[in-house]
Amino acid sequence: MRNVTEAPEDQEESLFEAPPMAEQERMVEAILFATTEPITTRELEARMPHGCDAAEALVYLRKRYEGRGVQVMKVGDAWAIRTAADLGFLMQKETVETRKLSRAAIETLAIIAYHQPVTRAEIEEIRGVSVSRGTVDQLLELEWIRFGRRKMTPGRPVTFVVTQSFLDHFGLENARDLPGLKELRAAGLLENRPPPGTLPGPETDPEDESEEGQSELFED
Repeated sequence: MRNVTEAPEDQEESLFEAPPMAEQERMVEAILFATTEPITTRELEARMPHGCDAAEALVYLRKRYEGRGVQVMKVGDAWAIRTAADLGFLMQKETVETRKLSRAAIETLAIIAYHQPVTRAEIEEIRGVSVSRGTVDQLLELEWIRFGRRKMTPGRPVTFVVTQSFLDHFGLENARDLPGLKELRAAGLLENRPPPGTLPGPETDPEDESEEGQSELFED
């Protein structure tokens, strides 16, 4: 009699059992392949059947893609399928930017990436020149930087940090993976000149715009 009453309960529980891990791995692979933006494990599990473990599935999937032409990469706190770093040259024509960043924008972006969270005043101190509103706006429009928390100093200035889009564009897991100065110069992202902030005094940057209206970006 006891076996008869337990059978329906066992059957009901089986309806909520998670799919086998191999099937979960396939689901995660399908989602990552179809999405253009990196996706978190929580978002993955929200799309998968009840009881799935996206984090565990990612471990198996990442291992299966080791050494392949595409790899499962962590981007910040999210995941994506991307071209293997050593094969990036094959995508050169497809990844060429139609609008090049100005020297001012590149230097500002580099300072934010290496010193985040950093205020506009701190960026200007490191560069030795003022930072135009247009330069900051360009980086914000590209979604490579965003506003961070206000600094607990007089005036409560806003800070800037790099975004997940920035990390994804350059194939980085986090800002700690940024290359050194030698690699940046070899890639043509920095000129062969003294690092910003080491010059004897402020210089005039022809690419910087007038400071008029800059304070509007930082008003409360």
